[in-house]
Amino acid sequence: MNSLETRNRKIIDAVIRKEQAVCPGSVALIGIYGSFQTGDIHPRSDLDLLILINDDRGWQLGKAFIQEDMDVGHDLYCTTWESLRQDAEYEHPHISKLMDSRIVYCADEKYREELESLREQVRKKLAEPFGEEDYRKAEKELKEARCCYADAMAMDELNEVRRSAGGAIFFAENAVALLNKTYFRKGVSRRYEELDAMEKKPDNLCGMIENVLAAATVNGLKEQLTLLMKGLAACFTQAKRQLPREKKPAGADTLSGTYEEMFSNWHGKMALAAERGDRHLAFMSLESLNEMLKDISSEVGIGTYDVLSVYDPGDLRKTADGFDRILRQYLQEYEKAGLRPARYADADEFAAAYLKSDSGQGISGQEIRPPEAAGTVDRAAITDVNTIAELACELWPDHTLKEMAAEFQDLLAGKEEANRIVAYVRKI
Repeated sequence: MNSLETRNRKIIDAVIRKEQAVCPGSVALIGIYGSFQTGDIHPRSDLDLLILINDDRGWQLGKAFIQEDMDVGHDLYCTTWESLRQDAEYEHPHISKLMDSRIVYCADEKYREELESLREQVRKKLAEPFGEEDYRKAEKELKEARCCYADAMAMDELNEVRRSAGGAIFFAENAVALLNKTYFRKGVSRRYEELDAMEKKPDNLCGMIENVLAAATVNGLKEQLTLLMKGLAACFTQAKRQLPREKKPAGADTLSGTYEEMFSNWHGKMALAAERGDRHLAFMSLESLNEMLKDISSEVGIGTYDVLSVYDPGDLRKTADGFDRILRQYLQEYEKAGLRPARYADADEFAAAYLKSDSGQGISGQEIRPPEAAGTVDRAAITDVNTIAELACELWPDHTLKEMAAEFQDLLAGKEEANRIVAYVRKI
C-alpha cells in the first residue's frame, strides 16, 4: 500500500470511528469518487468521499482541513439521501458521486441496495432516446449561460467580465453534457477530453472556451464569449430540429378561442400605437403575439409565423398592417380547423346570443343539454361532499373529484340545502 492509499485508509477509518463515537447509526455508507476512483492520481490528489448520512446527527462528521506533510487540502462533506435522490432526477451532469463511487464501507446491505436502485433509475433515463424533456433540461442550463453572458456584456471591469464569463462556461459545459444525455465522469482537469468526445457540440467547442480564458482585455473577452454563445445557440437550434415530434392536429379542442384572444389583446393596441407613434407599445404587442403563436405551434400543427419581421420602427402604420396580415394568416388555419370567429354586429347582438346560449340553444343553434340531464345523480339526495363533487365534475369536467370536494366543503359545513348547492354548481 503506497503512502496515498495509507493516508486515505486512515481518513476513512477516522470517519467510521467518529461516527461510532458521536452519532452511531448515522452513516449508511462511505464511497470514494474523484481522482482515486478514476485513476487520475497525482501527488497532491485530495480524497473525495461520499459520506452518506441517514440523519442530521451525521453532519458533525464533516470537516475541511489542510494536510501539511503532503501540501494538500481535504473537504470531508456529508451527503443526504435526499440529495442523492435529487441527483437521480438527472437535472445536471455532476452525478459521478452518485453513479461511480466505489463503496468502501457499508453499515447494512439495504443501503447498498437503495443506492443501486437510484443508480438504476439514472441508467434507465440515460438509455432512453433523447426527447423533449431531455432538451428542456439542457436548454435550462443554456439559459443560465445566457444570463451570465448578458451580465458579462454589461460589465466594464475585466475581473467582473471574467467572473460572469466563468459562469457562462460552467453552464455551457453543463448544457452540452445534457444535450448529449451524459454526465461528467472525470475531474475538471479532463473536462476538455470529455467534451471533445461528445457528439452534439459546437465546432471547436474547447478551442472557443480556451480563447475566452486566454483573452487579456475586456473587449477581447467579450468578443470570444460571444463566439462561444453563438456556437451554442446554433448547436441547440440544430438539436431542436432533430427532435422527434408529433404535434396535435389543429382542431376545436386545440385552437378554440385563440384567434379571438389575439384580436382582443393586440389588434386595438397596434392601431393605437400607429396613431400615437408609440414604438414600445407596437413592439411589445408584436412580441406578445409572437410568443403566443410560438407556444401554440410548439404543440399544434399551425405552420410558422415570422411576426417580428413586420416591425418597422420608422412606419408603425405599416407595422400595424403587418400585424393584421399575420392575424389573417392565422385565421386561415383557424377556419381549416372548422372554427369560426365569434363575431357580433354590436353589443346587443352579443347579449342576445350570449343569453340565448344559457337557455337551451347555443350561439350556433346547437342544443345545449341541461345540467339536469347530464348524469344519474339524484339531486334531491345530495347529503355529502363527494356527491356534490360528482355533480360538479359533470358540469366542470376539467377538474378532479378531489378539487371539487375541496370547493364545496364549506357549503356542506354551512348546512346549505341541496337545491341551493345545485344552483351554485350551475352558476359556476
